[in-house]
Amino acid sequence: MEPAGAAPTALFHLYRGLTSVAAPLAYWIVSRKLQRHGVPAARQHERLGNASLPRPPGRLVWFHAASVGESLSVLTLITRMGERLPDASFLITSGTATSAELIARRMPPRTCHQFAPLDAQGPVRRFYDHWRPDAGIIVESELWPLMLSRAHDRGMPLALLNARLSAKSVQGWCKVPATSAFILDQFNLMLTQNRLAADNLLAMGADPARVRVGTNLKATSAPLPVDTVTLGTVRDQLNGRPAWVASSTHPGEEEIVLAAHARLLRDHPALCLVLVPRHPDRGDSVADLVRARGLTLARRTAGEKITPDIQVYLADTLGETGTWYALTPLVFLGGSLLTIGGHNPFEPAQAGAAVLTGPHVANFAETFTPLIASGGAQEVTDGETLAAAVDLWLTDPNALQAARAAARAYVDRQQSALDAVIDQICDTLGLSDHA
Repeated sequence: MEPAGAAPTALFHLYRGLTSVAAPLAYWIVSRKLQRHGVPAARQHERLGNASLPRPPGRLVWFHAASVGESLSVLTLITRMGERLPDASFLITSGTATSAELIARRMPPRTCHQFAPLDAQGPVRRFYDHWRPDAGIIVESELWPLMLSRAHDRGMPLALLNARLSAKSVQGWCKVPATSAFILDQFNLMLTQNRLAADNLLAMGADPARVRVGTNLKATSAPLPVDTVTLGTVRDQLNGRPAWVASSTHPGEEEIVLAAHARLLRDHPALCLVLVPRHPDRGDSVADLVRARGLTLARRTAGEKITPDIQVYLADTLGETGTWYALTPLVFLGGSLLTIGGHNPFEPAQAGAAVLTGPHVANFAETFTPLIASGGAQEVTDGETLAAAVDLWLTDPNALQAARAAARAYVDRQQSALDAVIDQICDTLGLSDHA
């Protein structure tokens, strides 16, 4: 069904004017962030809509994702869609240097990356004039009014994929219902992660005929890459010692994890914790927490080895999480002991790990509930229950193996959903006609 072309509102016109005025300041802010990460000037200018690469010939399908998690979740989809559409090329845009770095490591065939243009008239116009996408797919929650409306003006079909908006965002959009309905009217298809997300879009004014409940795209992603050389080296250094991983931890969680590890060391004195903070640039502060707890430490960024006396290995690097998941089948996934919303459980499960999580997993509620019910994950609430859960899986290999098998089976059941997602996208955006 084609978008009806609802008229833009006064608020939209005000937004368009204000963003034009604010664009120089916005660019100054985002370019400084990119510069601090070593991004060259030519690539910083992509935020102004100035392309640093030529447009590939033929059909071009454009994916836009906000940051790391969203970007990585679409790479497998692009790979599979590339097999379905052998004549098409793909462009993926994102806003952060970290996402660009990780995408570059896992770039699918016939795909290139650019930083997304600022949502202002000049950058958006220059971006579309150069790239001229045949279709656009916006991932999760990036509802940029000018980017969407200008795509519609150019006749570009759009899909909102893996749609998920926070409760605060939904409340904000619902306060401006006419503008919200206008923005959502730009999409030909809105494919949500779950029923709640679909209901939120409907409450915001989306056309029910274009909203469909899908699956969490992260469930269909390819497994994280594993550096086999690093994996072998660390295994040699552990020399058969038991180990567990605490991954994607946030401030306030490391203290809980370290308390659990200290408790575990009483009964498992050879146990090593591989601690993987969500943001590696917090390595110094996390290292201070480890030392304050009185635990011995080796840091990945310092090239320090895991000697027999090391109790905590601080994996404060970027892009190596898959290697740590392959190292041990017992993973605690952070962002869940505090009200952060949780992180992607499919990644450790794909690596063959059983998963421990805190109770605060709103961002993945539709995933954790059946995963816990299947036995592939277990919920903990604090350091004491975390230590007890790790202890159980360390001392009962059969229980650990059953949990691992349940997690793997759950992930396998999600994989078949990817073909259905591709079918809906291609059919609705007019891409199947050329397949």
